[in-house]
Amino acid sequence: MKKILLVDDEKDIVEFLKYNLELENFEVIVGSNGEEALLKLNENPDLIILDIMMPKLDGFETCKQIREQKKFENTPVIFLTAKSGESNEIKGLELGASDYIQKPISPKKLIARVKLNLRKSEALSNGKSEPVQISYGPIEINREKYEIFVDGEKKVFPRKEFEVLYFLVNNPGKVFGRETLLKEIWGSDVFVVDRTVDVHVRKIREKLGKYSEIIETVKGVGYRVKSVE
Repeated sequence: MKKILLVDDEKDIVEFLKYNLELENFEVIVGSNGEEALLKLNENPDLIILDIMMPKLDGFETCKQIREQKKFENTPVIFLTAKSGESNEIKGLELGASDYIQKPISPKKLIARVKLNLRKSEALSNGKSEPVQISYGPIEINREKYEIFVDGEKKVFPRKEFEVLYFLVNNPGKVFGRETLLKEIWGSDVFVVDRTVDVHVRKIREKLGKYSEIIETVKGVGYRVKSVE
């Protein structure tokens, strides 16, 4: 049974999410602030869900201190927060969070994201780690820092666009159908339509500018990244 550490200062939210996670056979440890989260690491959670705006120690600082402990440097940390804004999401990811989810979110979607992050963590522990740094033509991607540079210029990509581009660039020449991309990026337990992939690819192409054709559409199949000459 996987163990989840759930930390939020809103008691109602904690009880509601704890109940739904337990229905999925997760063992749930709870905390109401960052200091409690750090103390409860001794219970060895497999995944941590953190609010950001908490008393005593906020989620950002808590995540930073978790990542400073070697034992938990690869444990998935999900921010679940009402704190909106791209800059907050980027800050969270740069501090080492595995995912950033804005409240409110349905329990089913949260559980799907939890399962997806656990699968990725298991793949990493089994030696199937993905490269941190990828160079592909004019594109430089750093997965650890969630940074993308095009011709040396830093471009800001929201998390899902980042994941789509990273996945395609990490598998050059290989064609991926929309269904595969949805499963790999959004998870098999989240209901999103094929059109979601098309919208994200369009936005990625806009940011790539004159290099937009690096992502090819394979009619009737899906997308691939072609070689750069």
